[in-house]
Amino acid sequence: MATKKKTKKIFVLDTNVLLHDYKCIYNFGKNDIVIPITALEELDKFKKGNELINYMAREFTRELDKLAGKQLFKEGVPLGKGRGRLFIETGKDFSEEGKKSFPEDIPDHRILAIAEWLRLHRENPVILVSKDINLRMKAKALGVQSEDYESDKVINLDEKIYKSISEINDVDGALIQKLYTAKKIPLSSFFDYIKNPHPNEYFILKSSKSSALAYFNPVEETVERVEKKYMYGIQPRNAEQTFAAHALINDNIPLVTLTGKAGTGKTLIALASALEQRNRYNQVLLARPIVPLSNKDIGYLPGDIKSKIGPYMQPLFDNLGVIKSQFLPTSKDYKRIEEMLNDEKLIITPLSYIRGRSLSNVFFIVDEAQNLTPHEIKTIITRAGEHSKFVFTGDIEQIDSPYLDAHSNGLSYLTDKMKGQEVFAHINLVKGERSYLAELASKLL
Repeated sequence: MATKKKTKKIFVLDTNVLLHDYKCIYNFGKNDIVIPITALEELDKFKKGNELINYMAREFTRELDKLAGKQLFKEGVPLGKGRGRLFIETGKDFSEEGKKSFPEDIPDHRILAIAEWLRLHRENPVILVSKDINLRMKAKALGVQSEDYESDKVINLDEKIYKSISEINDVDGALIQKLYTAKKIPLSSFFDYIKNPHPNEYFILKSSKSSALAYFNPVEETVERVEKKYMYGIQPRNAEQTFAAHALINDNIPLVTLTGKAGTGKTLIALASALEQRNRYNQVLLARPIVPLSNKDIGYLPGDIKSKIGPYMQPLFDNLGVIKSQFLPTSKDYKRIEEMLNDEKLIITPLSYIRGRSLSNVFFIVDEAQNLTPHEIKTIITRAGEHSKFVFTGDIEQIDSPYLDAHSNGLSYLTDKMKGQEVFAHINLVKGERSYLAELASKLL
């Protein structure tokens, strides 16, 4: 019996998809791709600047230039073996229904008009791909099929993101006591309790009378006891923070992700561990992406560049202030932080100021990493030089970017793709430690 041949589809890409992944045009198999001329006009506005979104705009423009030809506007150009063709479609008029529904002349509506025109004039199924849920709903109102860009989404989020710590009950008490005495035990001794652990997995081991915190060392294939330690005046307050501190000071783990809601201590623990290891690294960098409020660029804010970026960096300075408050202003530890800031051994900066650098022998903390795209995360990690440690922190339930969600943001993507690698550890912090009021508000409001 002959198999039914699949119908080739036409995917119309919104501007935000091109800015999310500049190589997106290669991820639609044998189907054809249409880039609305309006999307190119919007890309042109993003090409200048130091933000990662500006980099994506420039890279897509370069990618398009490689494929450019007269056929782009007529027969399209081939995207390579096993792929469809790429077209650029000029402006089209809405149908009468479209004109009545969306009379305002804005870029989103011009892109939607092209998608509707293709649906009415092409036999192949037409699908509008956008990170903007409102545009997707508008498309469906006109009978145009629409979907999110999902090639880099994490599918099984609960399993791949949250399971970073395993609690094991009914462990032999003698085995736990042996772990306290010997500090490390071959994994084979725990075969009755621990099955196929992934590298750097953490465990809470419990017997009827005792318990222990432990982790699986993939290099030595041992289960090792994890001890609670002070780090530059900060002591972990729970098992999750203890595990996070262990991963952050472990030389064999150069890449760490910390997830958790506000108040769980992600950034504070990361910064304290960096200061504790200040002599191992030439520099401590603490950065975060700038996500302007109400989609307005920071240029709208008053003052010079320091004044503009100050509000975005203030949470990082607040965490540093917490650590400084553990010491007297006359103490060596307090003065050492001041010296590191003055000598630029400790730098707090917007993430866009880091891109393009080769970061060797650096302890690099990226805060609010849930607001980065998967490609932006990759761009950052590929800056890693010898003897550097990269730490990404964030809350995947609090995303400020309108085009990212818990499944498609860079922090989720990184944790999903790196799980199982010996150089990587992930800790999800659950218990809030900021205050009882903050914890209660996080649960109830």
